[in-house]
Amino acid sequence: MSSKTQERIKALEVALNNESRERDFYLKHAERTRNALGKSMFASIASDEDEHYNRILNLHKRLIQEGKWPETVPIEVKGTEVKNVLNKFVASADTSSKADTGDVEAVKIAIDFETKGEKFYSDLARSVENPMEKKFYEFLAFIEREHRLSLQDTLEYFEDPAGWFRVKERHTIDGA
Repeated sequence: MSSKTQERIKALEVALNNESRERDFYLKHAERTRNALGKSMFASIASDEDEHYNRILNLHKRLIQEGKWPETVPIEVKGTEVKNVLNKFVASADTSSKADTGDVEAVKIAIDFETKGEKFYSDLARSVENPMEKKFYEFLAFIEREHRLSLQDTLEYFEDPAGWFRVKERHTIDGA
C-alpha cells in the first residue's frame, strides 16, 4: 500500500473519530436540554454526523480493500436540515423554553467542533489531487460550515431571544 493511501486512511480515521465524538455530544445535549430550538438543532446535527460517519466508514473500508480512492462512491452525503430547524422554529414562535448556561456552553463547544471540522475537511480537499476525493471533502467542509452558521444563529437566539425573533421575523418600520 502506498504512503499516500496510508495517509488517506489515517485522515479518514481522524474524521471517523471526530464524527463519532461529535454525534455523541449532540445526542447527549439533545436529551439534556429543555429548550425546543436546542433540542431540534442538536438532534438534527447528530443525525448529520451519524450519516457522515457511516459514509466515511464505507470509504475507509473500501480504501483499505482497494488501496485507492474508490471511483464508484458517491461524492455527496445527505445534505443538512439545520436551516429548516431554524425556519420551523421561527414559524412556531415558541418562546416558552429558555436556554440555560449548559445549553449556551454546549452550543459554544459545538461551534468550535464545527469550525475545526470545516478547516479539517477544507485542508484535506486542498491536499488531494483526485477530483472525486476533493469534491467529497469540499462537500463535507460545506456541511460543517452550515452547521457552524446554524449553531451561531442558535447562540444568538439563546443570548437574546426577543432580538433574534425580531430579526428572523423581519419586522420593519416603514413610516406608513
